[in-house]
Amino acid sequence: MIELDISEQIAALRATFGDIRAVIDIDQLRTDIADLNDQAGAPDLWDDSEHAQKVTSDLSHRQSELARIENIEQRLDDLEVLVEMANDGEGDEESAEEATAELASLQKVLGELEVHTLLNGEFDERPAVMTIRSGAGGVDAADFAEMLMRMYLRWAEQHDYPVTVLDVGYAEEAGIKSATLQIDSPYAFGTLSVEAGTHRLVRMSPFNSAGKRQTSFAAVEVVPLIEQTESIEIPDTDIRVDVFRSSGPGGQSVNTTDSAVRITHLPTGTVVSCQNEKSQIQNRAAAMRVLQSRLLLIQREQEAATKKEFAGVITASWGDQMRSYVLAPYQMVKDLRTNYEVNNPTQVFDGDLDGFISAGIRWRKQAPQD
Repeated sequence: MIELDISEQIAALRATFGDIRAVIDIDQLRTDIADLNDQAGAPDLWDDSEHAQKVTSDLSHRQSELARIENIEQRLDDLEVLVEMANDGEGDEESAEEATAELASLQKVLGELEVHTLLNGEFDERPAVMTIRSGAGGVDAADFAEMLMRMYLRWAEQHDYPVTVLDVGYAEEAGIKSATLQIDSPYAFGTLSVEAGTHRLVRMSPFNSAGKRQTSFAAVEVVPLIEQTESIEIPDTDIRVDVFRSSGPGGQSVNTTDSAVRITHLPTGTVVSCQNEKSQIQNRAAAMRVLQSRLLLIQREQEAATKKEFAGVITASWGDQMRSYVLAPYQMVKDLRTNYEVNNPTQVFDGDLDGFISAGIRWRKQAPQD
């Protein structure tokens, strides 16, 4: 006779689920959905396409969140029924196996949802602008920066997060000097902000004829994307706008017009460029929005009197790396803040970052605040 006793594990799941429900505030979530439904049903909604997209995106996000909570609650109820079936009479081996598998699945899902509830910072709900820059290490560093760009693009793709590559500066021999990505998903900033810092790669260099082991660095900066309605006034006298022709690897021309835009904020030295759009006007608008986001970050840092809030000061060199990717002489990726590690770098570079991100969010919540 099967004796399946997982009552303690189920009780622990229900306790965690209760805490999550309290943090999320289901009643407020339903109120928000009703309000957004009213806005989405307005006949003049699409007179302002940007506002309409925000309303429909927020509505979809909150509906998905509510559906996720209701689904978990139903699965917890069903799990208890499965346990009863497994222990009823002569027992049901198939039900026992199904209950055990469902328990593991719910533990994973609730663990991820619990991490999500920790994203309650001032800007955590915002989309994100991520900039990746090559650091010390020459050609290997430029190649590493491109590997990181691909890694984050794959991660976003796996989660169905819309990503726009705003700008890529290609290195002369291989890889990239820098890249700027815009991730348009709710909580993208809160989620990805733990990826900000210096990343370190150790491998047998494919660019070294002697086949020696090479260490290289890349910096990742993450800032919240400001709302269109927020105002960061930038006088025209404070910026210099340069236009140039968009280009790809090897200097190949993408188009035949000077549509790419580079904006330099003279007081701070902040430089933003965008060449994703065909139109110079569109590129300028996108670049200005990123510039405003970065200036907002600087403003908040000054107000908080801390240099390392959000993106921080990232030097991309020895001594301050937050994660190491080791391909030789052994295989390992390890976060030096959380000690979370995996032994499959290929999988990580293919976008499997959720474990690192979850560990980082928990670490940040528990870290002492300056």
